[in-house]
Amino acid sequence: MASNLALDGSIVPRTVRRRVDQRTEPRADAATETAVVELRGRKHEVQLVNLSPSGAMAVFSLIPHIGETISVALPGRPAVNGYVCWVRGGKIGITFAAPVE
Repeated sequence: MASNLALDGSIVPRTVRRRVDQRTEPRADAATETAVVELRGRKHEVQLVNLSPSGAMAVFSLIPHIGETISVALPGRPAVNGYVCWVRGGKIGITFAAPVE
């Protein structure tokens, strides 16, 4: 019986630093803004680092699973759904399910 090899949502270590910025759009500095992230039914205020129409980086003390769905309430905007795309050094990357303006 073949074993089922799949990512379990935990952090995937990267041994080589990226040499190319793979983002397709610019990020706006958002270091003076906070957002409310809802994860596993609980709301957490987070410090934003940067923001773009398709995602955000935030300082977050918890370690969510990669691929875990979350809701993000940005300042002055309705909450948007998204998922965790990376976790590293007390920060998380969030990809929004639909672009925000």
